[in-house]
Amino acid sequence: MAAGNEQSMKALKEVWKRAENSLCADCGKPDPDWASSTLGVFICLSCSGIHRNIPSISKVKSLKMDYWDDAQVQFLARHGNAVTKAIYEAHIPIYYYQPTYNDCQVLREQWIRAKYERKEFTEPGKQLPYSDGVKEGILWKRGRDNGQFLPRKFLLSEREGCLKYFTKQDAKEPKINVKIDVINATFQPEKIGNPNGLQITYLKDNKTRNIFVYHESGKEVVDWFNAIRSVQFHYLKVAFPIASNNEVKNRLTRNFLKEGYMEKTGPKQREAFKKRWFTLDHRRLMYFKDPLDAFAKGEVFVGSGENGYSVQKGLPSGTQGNFSWHYGITIVTPDREYLFTCETETDQLAWVRAFTSVINQAMTPQEYASKCLDAVSFPS
Repeated sequence: MAAGNEQSMKALKEVWKRAENSLCADCGKPDPDWASSTLGVFICLSCSGIHRNIPSISKVKSLKMDYWDDAQVQFLARHGNAVTKAIYEAHIPIYYYQPTYNDCQVLREQWIRAKYERKEFTEPGKQLPYSDGVKEGILWKRGRDNGQFLPRKFLLSEREGCLKYFTKQDAKEPKINVKIDVINATFQPEKIGNPNGLQITYLKDNKTRNIFVYHESGKEVVDWFNAIRSVQFHYLKVAFPIASNNEVKNRLTRNFLKEGYMEKTGPKQREAFKKRWFTLDHRRLMYFKDPLDAFAKGEVFVGSGENGYSVQKGLPSGTQGNFSWHYGITIVTPDREYLFTCETETDQLAWVRAFTSVINQAMTPQEYASKCLDAVSFPS
């Protein structure tokens, strides 16, 4: 019996060592050490917890601590991540967001349920709740002034190329009507204080506006997110007919590069530094008094190094403004220098890395146009 168990473990390790099984089948995290004995996929600890919540579909076991019998090992050997993905991920729409291990729980859970429980991607041309070009429903939206979340009707239309929301169910005119090409959506559960919290941002008069929403159903809010991506994708395919699918996909919704508190001073660099919430959305650096503000108090364009932009650790010598945090950052632009301080060196280094990643990228023609339009800067 012991010899048989030893032989099974040896066979299990051989399957486990295959290159296809070196990343979690669901989120891509390296070195997964769990597997589903019913699906035949190798997964990480975090994804195994989601699988455990759908026991009718997936039975998970530790590859290190649990016993695997010969039949289970043979099942894993016949399947593995490549074979199982070929079945359950055969027809994923190009616009569908496939989360990684860095993404929030609701995105990863609904991705796993969409694959294995609802089998959304196993058949070509399957009608999906986010794929028909129109979506209408209720989302709980945070009020701009009172901070309360109230139910609001939202309407997304591919034909009209826009997202609308209405303050009342029977309202004929929307409160906002936003063109789909200026919208971004990103999950913000911690900021919003709800596991299904979604931040929708859009540009109006080349200035950023925020809407914070959630839905009680994780599936519904992820469906809204992918519906926005679907409508954006088809809009951009018409607008840029010669662009490849992957080029268009890369222009859909994006996560912010960095968010967090820093202190800032004004353009004279003699004012007291004030603590503010900052968001770096690619080349837009915005600041807010509160993370849930609807409007940025100021924003600045962060261009490329070849156009005279750079980032430096520390503050210029002789900086006069009073500041309580001592880990400085200076952003140099063709027009002026922007000074910030961080609470810790870890924060400082993280912000410098984020700014550097943007500055090292060449600017696109669209970004040049945005820079010309953008007259907004940090006020004092």
